[in-house]
Amino acid sequence: MDTDQLIRSLAADNTHRAPRVGAMLTMALLVAAPLSILIFATFLGVRPDVMSAMHNPFFDMKFAVTLSLAIPAIIISLHLSRPEALMRGWGWLLLLPVGLLAVAIGSEAMMAPAMPMTMRLVGKNSRWCMLAIPAMSLPLLAGALFGLRHGAPSRPALAGALAGLLSAGLAATLYASHCTDDSPLFVATWYTIATAVVTAIGAAVGSKVLRY
Repeated sequence: MDTDQLIRSLAADNTHRAPRVGAMLTMALLVAAPLSILIFATFLGVRPDVMSAMHNPFFDMKFAVTLSLAIPAIIISLHLSRPEALMRGWGWLLLLPVGLLAVAIGSEAMMAPAMPMTMRLVGKNSRWCMLAIPAMSLPLLAGALFGLRHGAPSRPALAGALAGLLSAGLAATLYASHCTDDSPLFVATWYTIATAVVTAIGAAVGSKVLRY
């Protein structure tokens, strides 16, 4: 094989790498999702007052926050699956849930408080939140890492952390339909801690399994 032919082969391989990783990541998450849903259905379930809760904007806000974390994390993880990819210029996407939470917390602060700040912060489900989100994230994290293994990230720990973020975001979306604590303060505290745990696990495991 001459040099020109080698360059064309490498270029063609690079062109098809991202779609292949995207397809594998999608398939792996679809395979893992039923396990997370099974955990949710077995131990949690949808909150009984979900129909009336839908009229509460802070209930809807929880889903906006979790999905605004999961979707950008998926996009960035696919970007980082290429060996030449850098994080520069992409990190701002992860600030979307932070901005939404800041707006929601400010909006709640301007309203007449239905309960003291301490009660809104601690809530009734903090322990369940800390357990449920990581538990439902683990099958998704395994699927995400499997999908990203079909790429070649140059920073495997960072790619693993992104896998943890997307997994926690998807799991938190499930959990949000069970959780009766709708205060943005609760979400900003306990959802964030649970997400940080999954992100740390993803970074630790990803540093090993995504290395090439």
